[in-house]
Amino acid sequence: MSSPHQRGILSSLDDIDNGPSKRKQYPKVPANLGTDVTHQATGIVGAIVEYSDNVITIRDDYGKDHRYRNIPGSFLVDGRPIQLSRPTPSATAERRITASGSIADPRNAPAKVAKASRILVEGTHDAELVEKVWGDDLRSEGIIVQPIDGVDDLGEIVAAFGPRPGRRLGVLVDHLVDNSKESRIAASVDHPDVLICGHVFIDIWAAVNPRRIGL
Repeated sequence: MSSPHQRGILSSLDDIDNGPSKRKQYPKVPANLGTDVTHQATGIVGAIVEYSDNVITIRDDYGKDHRYRNIPGSFLVDGRPIQLSRPTPSATAERRITASGSIADPRNAPAKVAKASRILVEGTHDAELVEKVWGDDLRSEGIIVQPIDGVDDLGEIVAAFGPRPGRRLGVLVDHLVDNSKESRIAASVDHPDVLICGHVFIDIWAAVNPRRIGL
């Protein structure tokens, strides 16, 4: 009679029941908001912005969201495969998503010292919109936004600010279209540490589709 070790591919039911059939185990890492991970199959790198037991959503450096199945070993942290587990309660409470979709600083983070660089925004409505959408992000970077009434004196405003490396100036202008007064003024300001950009609307709220707000 042959021994059990000589049966080759044939096994008794006892052999099957008793044989090891364990899945590969991976170290568990809490899926806290803002944790940088790499999705193995696609190579996409991003920060975790949403977690469930079945799906992980990560946001790449371009602000695009990617949703993947939460399978053990499908994500890398620091180059090693891991299993993403539920976020720690304290981290969930501390981390939040800003209005622009980025990961906010913890609420108890120390205040940032304002940088020398500035952003000038033409018009009260435009400045309010910048504050509502990007206010948290700009405060995190220590960038101050200042509204201006118009751009007629933009050349003088820029000269008074004194832009230079480490002290740069950004300007957001209304109605910046070809052959407009605003475009001619913007073209007259030629400085390597000044960036002027704008939109085509006379008022930024003209860009809002009324149907989006139920009108």
